[in-house]
Amino acid sequence: MVSRPRFLDDLTGLAGTAFSAASGLREEVHTLIRSQINEMLFSLNLVRRDEFEAVQEMASRTRAEQERTEQRLRELEARLDELEQALTAPPSQH
Repeated sequence: MVSRPRFLDDLTGLAGTAFSAASGLREEVHTLIRSQINEMLFSLNLVRRDEFEAVQEMASRTRAEQERTEQRLRELEARLDELEQALTAPPSQH
């Protein structure tokens, strides 16, 4: 059996260590960049999409309710006008 030179074992170990260090560094850089982006977005007073969509949905429901309320008010005003006319109309003679 041929034995591998110790140099290759050391080189393999060094490569594995370098790979682990590079992977850890990559994660650290990723976290740092993400943190910086979040900080910049926060300073711009931007909202997240899910928050925007929730407010948009709430506004849409409120607008629909307002339109129903306005329609109901118009109907009530029309009935009130009819009642006022009936009360102020002279009695009919038969």
